[in-house]
Amino acid sequence: MDNAIIKSTEKKRGRGRPRKDTVAQHFTMAVFLSELIDEWAQRHGVTRPEAIRRLIQRGLESEKKE
Repeated sequence: MDNAIIKSTEKKRGRGRPRKDTVAQHFTMAVFLSELIDEWAQRHGVTRPEAIRRLIQRGLESEKKE
């Protein structure tokens, strides 16, 4: 019965709930682009997926200004 008690200090399993209103994207890119994105991500302290989201958003926002 002691095993049924979950301690609050135990790590949660999995990634948690998926984001709402999202669409998974799967694509292939050149190695040099991947390396550039990784460098950008490291400089900005974000993950690769977050870097890709931010860079795409910046590109689309800059296109609106033109």
